[in-house]
Amino acid sequence: MCGIVAVIGSRDAAPLLLEGLRQLEYRGYDSAGIATLQNTELHCIRAKGKLKNLTSRVEVEGAPGLCGIGHTRWATHGKPEEHNAHPHRDGSGRIAVVQNGIIENHRSLREELTAAGVSFQSETDTEVIPHLIAAQLELMGVGAIAAGNGEILLEAVQAVLPRLQGAYALAVLWADAPGALVVARKAAPLLIGLGEGEFLCASDTPALAGFTRTILPMEDGEVALLSPLGIELYDAEGVRQQRTPTMLNGSEHIADKRHFRHFMLKEIHEQPETARLWVDRHLPVGLPASNPVALPFDESFYEGVERIQILACGTSRHAALVGAYLLEQFAGLPTTVFYASEFRYAPPPLAPHTLTIGVTQSGETADTLAALTMDAKRREDHGQADFAPRQLGITNRAESSLARQVPHILDIGAGIEVGVAATKTFLGQLLAFYGLAVAFAARRGHRSDAEIKALLEELRALPRQLQLLVEHHDKGSEALAPRFASTQDVIFLGRGINYPIALEGALKLKEISYIHAEGYPAGEMKHGPIALLDAHVPVVSIAMPGPVFEKVLSNAQEAKARDAQMIGVAPEGPDTELFDALLPVPEVSEWVSPLLTVVPMQLLSYHIAAYRGLDVDQPRNLAKSVTVE
Repeated sequence: MCGIVAVIGSRDAAPLLLEGLRQLEYRGYDSAGIATLQNTELHCIRAKGKLKNLTSRVEVEGAPGLCGIGHTRWATHGKPEEHNAHPHRDGSGRIAVVQNGIIENHRSLREELTAAGVSFQSETDTEVIPHLIAAQLELMGVGAIAAGNGEILLEAVQAVLPRLQGAYALAVLWADAPGALVVARKAAPLLIGLGEGEFLCASDTPALAGFTRTILPMEDGEVALLSPLGIELYDAEGVRQQRTPTMLNGSEHIADKRHFRHFMLKEIHEQPETARLWVDRHLPVGLPASNPVALPFDESFYEGVERIQILACGTSRHAALVGAYLLEQFAGLPTTVFYASEFRYAPPPLAPHTLTIGVTQSGETADTLAALTMDAKRREDHGQADFAPRQLGITNRAESSLARQVPHILDIGAGIEVGVAATKTFLGQLLAFYGLAVAFAARRGHRSDAEIKALLEELRALPRQLQLLVEHHDKGSEALAPRFASTQDVIFLGRGINYPIALEGALKLKEISYIHAEGYPAGEMKHGPIALLDAHVPVVSIAMPGPVFEKVLSNAQEAKARDAQMIGVAPEGPDTELFDALLPVPEVSEWVSPLLTVVPMQLLSYHIAAYRGLDVDQPRNLAKSVTVE
């Protein structure tokens, strides 16, 4: 979850580190810190809270040097206090380490080091690493005479890494090797950016985009020695690696809030453009009825698929639930959605001819990647061709670990999303599933050409509809927000394809406004949740014309009879006059309705949080990319 950055070259390190951390702060903002090296003197500055606190201290205290490491923290082990902030140092203060991940055996390592006389200054799992490196250097008989020898630091780190159980991406400085920087990764993302006589290493591409377009993603188990002269890259067995760097394309990785108050609001307003780009890319005019959507797969991808399982977490799981509805009901493919974190430990029995889809906007969600790995291994071990792994990833990061792990990728192409609460990437994930459902429906003959054409026409109209919807509800939701000033609980209701949107609406409200909210299938309200209802518990009900429209209205009436304040997400008309407030959406087919009904939910959650004076982009206790279990 945390963000790390490291730099070595010919420029002052501190400004580069701070800018890199600014681009990564969405990964965690409980504390931040940097360490820099000037000659053989290590300077370390840390601060509790957000990056601005660290920046202020650096401006006052200074952090000289051409080499350095930095960290922005999402707390796992140890409270978000300054003494738990990274970088962490050994007892001499001459080795500094930053880490993203979790060292699962840190307790036993800590006990071992404590017995050897080490005194710990934090409660973190990371602090064992610099102490282990210091012990290894001592074991190697290394003293100050070895100053400047980065190879020695590399050897020491390589010796320590096998002792670390869990996942990590880390960067190491040693005061006695001021021209060297060692970085390593295992099950956590780390990329190297290549400049001219300088290198920057970071957890994610936004930190690299303003530095270089040339990147080298590190593979699992790799260790690298960086110096102003170049990169030495080694695998887990210590074998030197040679690999061609790749390029970042365009400016989509550079975060710019423009004139908006928050990144989240900007990203909600970018959804019409997200939809337009998707339509232009995947629904060009002139495609044949047998292949009505342009996806980056050949025919062999579709052949023989009899069922689909989807692995995802959080908002991505809600997109997957909509996707499952489309794949089953529109394309006729049995589809099951699993929490990736649960799938890892309780997978279902293997079934043949199964396509497994992993959904993660960052492409780095640890549970999803691990679940995909486990599923592939189980299928390979089975040995029969019918059970062979067939995997697809849906992500917003084509350069991510997911893209390197699975053979097929759908890049949703939403551009950088800084707000921790996902909005435009959720829309992009939904659209990816619409594309898949149409592609499978056409090949399986489950829908007529006329039905497919009708859905495609609605999808082509989506960008304009979203534009009008965002503009309207930005103002309407802002006016409605004061009604929630003292609200403590909200219930969201939906049915069918819009039930996952009720879940997503509840999640958005929880994430950024800290109001307890739950989503339910509307018909399930009377099986328990109705006991919670009174005049102080608003109910948001999604009611779109279709087979369950009247049922949803009846469920809304049941809530209204218990004095609940009713907020409807529905087309305007006499049927929806029962709502105390209406968030109107166009009357469209039930198939495409989730693409529209989610917008007022996003904006309502945003404006409630903004009205309450909360930090919308960086809500407490959360991080954008969940790279730990």
